[in-house]
Amino acid sequence: MPEVNFILPDKSVRTIAVETGMSVMRAAVEHGIPGIVGECGGTAMCGTCHVVLPERFAGRVPEADQVEHEMLESLDADRVPGSRLSCQLIMTPELDGLTVDIPQS
Repeated sequence: MPEVNFILPDKSVRTIAVETGMSVMRAAVEHGIPGIVGECGGTAMCGTCHVVLPERFAGRVPEADQVEHEMLESLDADRVPGSRLSCQLIMTPELDGLTVDIPQS
C-alpha cells in the first residue's frame, strides 16, 4: 500500500499507508492527522483539507481543475505555490512516498 508523509506545522512527520484510489484527505481524516478536517466530505467546497505539495511531486499528480482553483483562491493569504486540496489528490502506486505540508491555520 502506498504511503503518504504529512509534515505537520511543528515540522513533525506522520506517515500513513493509504489504499490505492483513496483521497489523501480521507486517509488523513481516518488517521486523525491534525490540520486536515475535510468538512465538505471531499467535494472541493470548503478548503479545510488544504495542503502544500512540494514542487518535486507537482508533475506526479493531475493538475487542479477549475473548481479546485476557485476554492484555493478563496483561501486568500493561505495559498502558496503548491497549494492543493488533499481531497483532490487520489492515491496511486506511483505516489508512494508522497509528501504534503500541512499549513499553519
